[in-house]
Amino acid sequence: MAEILPFRAWRYNDKLSDKIDELTAPLFDVVSEKQRQALYRNPINSIHLSVPLGNKPALEAATLMQQWKENGVLLQDHLPGIYVYYQYFRLPGNDKEYVRKGFICNIKAYDWKEGVLLRHENTIPSAVNDRIALLEETETNTSPTHGLYSDEAFVLEPYMDESILTPLYVTEDYQGVRDVLAVIHDHQVIRLFVETLQGKQILLADGHHRYEGSLEYRKKRTEQNPNHTGLEPYNYHLMYLTNSEHDDLRILPTHRVLRNLDMTDEEFLEKLNVYFIITPKEDPLELNEVIAGKQWAFGLFLSGNAYKLRLKPEVHAEIDWNFPKEVKDLDLTVMHYFIFEKVLGVYRKAQRDYKDLSYVRNFTSCIRQVDTGEARLALITNEVTMDQVKRVCHSGAIMPQKSTFFYPKVISGFLFSSIKEDEFVTSPAACL
Repeated sequence: MAEILPFRAWRYNDKLSDKIDELTAPLFDVVSEKQRQALYRNPINSIHLSVPLGNKPALEAATLMQQWKENGVLLQDHLPGIYVYYQYFRLPGNDKEYVRKGFICNIKAYDWKEGVLLRHENTIPSAVNDRIALLEETETNTSPTHGLYSDEAFVLEPYMDESILTPLYVTEDYQGVRDVLAVIHDHQVIRLFVETLQGKQILLADGHHRYEGSLEYRKKRTEQNPNHTGLEPYNYHLMYLTNSEHDDLRILPTHRVLRNLDMTDEEFLEKLNVYFIITPKEDPLELNEVIAGKQWAFGLFLSGNAYKLRLKPEVHAEIDWNFPKEVKDLDLTVMHYFIFEKVLGVYRKAQRDYKDLSYVRNFTSCIRQVDTGEARLALITNEVTMDQVKRVCHSGAIMPQKSTFFYPKVISGFLFSSIKEDEFVTSPAACL
């Protein structure tokens, strides 16, 4: 089902390999303003291509990329390959070192309705438009999205494990994660990767805006090309693929922080009491622990006071959103329906662009924002499980926005994938 291709990556000149940690950057949707300003000071950091500055940022990124190619800052690999990418990391309170194993390749930008690539989250239109503009001007995928395939036999892992022993890059990124990149050029091994993925569906874990940007760009170019064959470079997208059967695939929660509340604390709690069992808690720093593993349970930190919220089971059936059971059972669906729509009066479609609502991954940051008065309240939630992601994707539905945070994030800057005619590997047969 999924068609993948090896590619000839554009990478930093090998003379710059010992400085690769100074050239990589966080993805555009997670890089903080402070990180951006520091990275922009390096004139050849990859952020100038992935999150460009200027009045016409996409055009300026394209101009800069061409200059880097002409000046030898970037060079294209001579042979097509599959790029193996491992991320070694630890989680707070756990001594185990995890390793997320995967590989980077080109994959056809399948329309959602084709049922080959499945999504689980909504996108924000303005962010998609930015990605389309960047792709149009640069004709380059500047960072890979993250997709999941299922292979219980772990067919590809031995070849990746062997490849990673001779890395192109080893660095520690902004997350404290050790990132290692290697490449496979062996024709027979590449054929195995291509054939293994042919029978798979792909679940899009991260990068919905970048993928949808590629999808819309493909549609636009297809309409403009009366001789469209489906093999043109504009049909493809850069993706990091990992096996969803691995134990080291981690999903972290994304909490909700509300800056303003048009009612008193007492009024808010009274309305919550219709739907939730409310239990006061002494220590807000334990809110993530008291809800751990409990369905439809949330931590609430409101104006300096902490509470545990647990949905009254009998009211769950009141959810009248047109979603399948797999979505209605999610904690975040419960939160967005009962708290945001029923209690706060912010209806589902308006929630996507609700300006007073922010999404925060760091638990202590949520508490701090309320303590300092930056926000009125924080809602603490549990993480979504991999099983829930799979069930929602296969149901054909999508989760509430910002439901999942696959950790660690892929970094940008190790490599770039061109979709220019003379720089692209057009089919598996071309390199096999």
